[in-house]
Amino acid sequence: MYPSNIKQRIQNNEVLLSTAFFGREPHVASAIYQTGPDWVWIDQEHAPWGTESVGITCVMARQAGVAAVIRVPWNTPGDIKKAYDSGAVGVMVPQVDNPDELRDAVRYAKYPPIGERGIAPWFAAPLGVTVPDVIKHANDETILIIQMESVEAYEKLDEILAVEHYDVLLVGPADLSASLGVPGQIHHAKVENVMLDVAKRAKAAGKMLACTFADPEDARRWIREGYRMMNVSSTLALGTIQTQKIFEEFREEFA
Repeated sequence: MYPSNIKQRIQNNEVLLSTAFFGREPHVASAIYQTGPDWVWIDQEHAPWGTESVGITCVMARQAGVAAVIRVPWNTPGDIKKAYDSGAVGVMVPQVDNPDELRDAVRYAKYPPIGERGIAPWFAAPLGVTVPDVIKHANDETILIIQMESVEAYEKLDEILAVEHYDVLLVGPADLSASLGVPGQIHHAKVENVMLDVAKRAKAAGKMLACTFADPEDARRWIREGYRMMNVSSTLALGTIQTQKIFEEFREEFA
């Protein structure tokens, strides 16, 4: 669907649910989209795939009414531009530690006059829309998600919340735990206290919050705390967990 309605849904403060991609094949993408996510998390920061492998899956997401979000490797103009040009509705930028880095991300993500993104949207032709249509809608249609993952970013939170032209603040509990001196302990009191404080301050600033958890019960808890845009594990992980549970039940029953 073009243009996407995800930005309006963010402004409505809706709960927006995602699942993480675990492959790049079109048939895998189709199966993921059929589960009914509002958005999907396509990782390029840690996963061993490049932009060339995701273009058609982003087009398929738009056709399915799903907002594809690419987490780029770093806050660079080439990575951000190519992600949007591949058809992603959203770009997620990791480890944004201060307002200057955030303003850089905005500049890379937006067409003039807001930013300086170059104009050549690859996805327009496969989706059946015109380049002028993309130019007309892009700044209002696409979303920019920045990740708060450090003590430095937390200390500068009010300044970050005051920057214009980005849509979502995503707290990354794993990297945040490392920055707080308790690496990997995402449920440590230090991490949870920061996340609760961020929720309170982001709500006052009118900013949508996001997060990600492997355990659906953790995701449920933090949605209640105000993290309205939530990635809930992946369809691969949830499927394997259920398969393991079934095998265990059968072995106990038929031992």
